Amino acid sequence: MINRIQDKLFNLKSEVLYRASLVKHRSNLPQLSVGDRFIVNTLKTEGAYITSLADLGIDSTPKMLQSAYKQLVRMAAVDNQNLDERLPQIYTLTDLPEIYNWGNNQRLINIIENYLGLPVAFHGVHLRKDFPNEHQFGTLLWHKDSEDRRMVKVIIYLNDVEKKHGPFEYIPLSLTSFPNPNAYRVDYKLWQSGYLGINDEEVEPIIPKSAWKSCPGPAGTVVIADPRTALHHGTIRTEERSALFFVYTTNPPKRPELCTQYWDDTFAKPTVSSSLNS
Repeated sequence: MINRIQDKLFNLKSEVLYRASLVKHRSNLPQLSVGDRFIVNTLKTEGAYITSLADLGIDSTPKMLQSAYKQLVRMAAVDNQNLDERLPQIYTLTDLPEIYNWGNNQRLINIIENYLGLPVAFHGVHLRKDFPNEHQFGTLLWHKDSEDRRMVKVIIYLNDVEKKHGPFEYIPLSLTSFPNPNAYRVDYKLWQSGYLGINDEEVEPIIPKSAWKSCPGPAGTVVIADPRTALHHGTIRTEERSALFFVYTTNPPKRPELCTQYWDDTFAKPTVSSSLNS
């Protein structure tokens, strides 16, 4: 009982300090162009913004893509045809300068800082290959990430993504945020699952399928999303999908222990010598 009270007091103090930090940092937020301000506003109202590498126009994009595709080709073959649940294959590319420098682009950081409201921690980059699966499990279930109060993932499709490739899908914040009563129902379902995720059949009675936002697109499509606030998942696929995931939180995040996977040895890491100049 005492421990629970202490935990509640700690969490309350943490939230008060967080809110105070937001107010204090407001005057220090970087200035944005009209277009970049639109990205921030869409993130705040929708939970996701869809664009393309061409429209973002970051100068280092060609080098970043060249390095990413080189690592994609080098991913080891996976023998998972007989498995009922085919887990994604993940490489951590944070140490590769062409990849990291793209994600640390100042314009991108400025956009994310304006959304988060606080200085940004860029944790790293995953190259992820997702395989065909016949049923929902893991990140195929509807879920919310837990690293921070707000966070941003920049997802770049490395192949054309149609329905058969399992595009990113989310539900607009207006349908799942308080005071909308659906927010309580969704959060209760997530709590019942142990925050592991819920399937389509559990979501559809709360949010009709017609309101779900699927994000297909050609190679080079960019999904900028807040996976903490937006209920989201990867959809069932019959063909592989490959993508880069750049991950950002406030500095420091609420749960830093969940962020180490983006730079530590949890997943395979190519050596720096295997980057663009090798």
